[in-house]
Amino acid sequence: MSDQPRRPHKPHRRPQKDPVRILAFEALRAVDERDAYANLVLPPLLRKAREKGDFDGRDAALATELVYGTLRRQGTYDTIVAACVDRPLREVDPPVLDVLGLGAHQLLGTRIPPHAAVSATVELARVVLGDGRAKFVNAVLRKVAQHDLDGWLEKVAPPYEDDPEDHLAVVHSHPRWVVSALWDSLGGSRAGIEDLLEADNERPEVTLVARPGRSTTEELLREEAAVEGRWSPYAVRLTEGGEPGAVEAVREGRAGVQDEGSQLVALALAHAPVEGRDALWLDGCAGPGGKAALLGALAAERGAVLLASEKQPHRAGLVARALDGNPGPYQVITADGTRPPWRPGSFDRVLMDVPCTGLGALRRRPEARWRRRPEDLDGFAPLQRELLRTALESVRVGGVVGYATCSPHLAETRAVVADVLKQFPDTELLDARPLLPDVPALGEGPDIQLWPHLHGTDAMYLALIRRTA
Repeated sequence: MSDQPRRPHKPHRRPQKDPVRILAFEALRAVDERDAYANLVLPPLLRKAREKGDFDGRDAALATELVYGTLRRQGTYDTIVAACVDRPLREVDPPVLDVLGLGAHQLLGTRIPPHAAVSATVELARVVLGDGRAKFVNAVLRKVAQHDLDGWLEKVAPPYEDDPEDHLAVVHSHPRWVVSALWDSLGGSRAGIEDLLEADNERPEVTLVARPGRSTTEELLREEAAVEGRWSPYAVRLTEGGEPGAVEAVREGRAGVQDEGSQLVALALAHAPVEGRDALWLDGCAGPGGKAALLGALAAERGAVLLASEKQPHRAGLVARALDGNPGPYQVITADGTRPPWRPGSFDRVLMDVPCTGLGALRRRPEARWRRRPEDLDGFAPLQRELLRTALESVRVGGVVGYATCSPHLAETRAVVADVLKQFPDTELLDARPLLPDVPALGEGPDIQLWPHLHGTDAMYLALIRRTA
């Protein structure tokens, strides 16, 4: 028996709970487990934290940056983490990967000091994963901390000369197939694709729309940190992280949150020349209601009526809420746009903003880039074509159809229009560019393609088609 004195037992230290990082982790788990969208998950989590007194404005800003930054750079961080573990990433539990992603973003994408980033993330791991996996997180993040982001990219990204698409995919954190598709849509310019991918990774400003007859830009510009929109006469941008829920006109529904690209699509359709009467307009895929609310207000100014149709009942409810208080007559119905309840040739103007992959809104929904697959295009293609056919059948001779998508993918834009117009020889494509005279770089026409890096908008596409016989 040893006569050495026993060392006193070291008491077990409870992990310190960090409300900001725990909330960020919960948001990432919801995105991963439930296919939720961060822009829908995060606001109620932040609101609950504020109500409990856990958060102030700076805490909310940090939590938001951790969630969106980790999602935007997920592909890059996964590649770097993969270089620091001794097993394939698919063998690492998803909750552990989420914690590692949060740690990698703090180390490589923020100004948080490295020692603080590692210690805070390991503490988070102790709370949400347990001591055993926290040791694994600590070991991996210490390896990640050995280089800055540029140093890691030199190590893990293939040289551009050897594999340009994979290089851009790793450096700018987009799936390779998305890089390829966007590059094709841009026409093959290296400078253009790099600018676009960088823009996709920037935090978008909040843009408001002053709904005509209900609000004005002058009213919205009285808000703190509000500046004029770039292109739409109804747009106001909130800088410095302005909170739209704090704006009285937004709370009352007289104004709304709407990307300027979405506003421009509605404006171009409203300004397109029609032959003859201009009394009945249709929004055939109206949910969640932003374009419908703007179109309804513009229609009211001319004494026209808007019919807003939406297939999903809950989305039709959102449309009704957006249009509530419209200055002129309108109607909201729940209907399948491919089996319309209205008669052919009923409308003077038709907007068909079709369901799509959403590759034009990756700034706002960064997780979408990791969810979408090339085969999703095949799933959307028949619906997009059928909805455009319905739109062309629904408009009268001399009237105009606007085909729109929040995707710049050629398979969802020009390919759809070209295929459908083969079945409708009595139509003509209108040059949409003169309808937005103040907006530069709209493409070679006659259709319009907006871009985040050129216009500061989502990558909205619009083709305008007139029935001629």
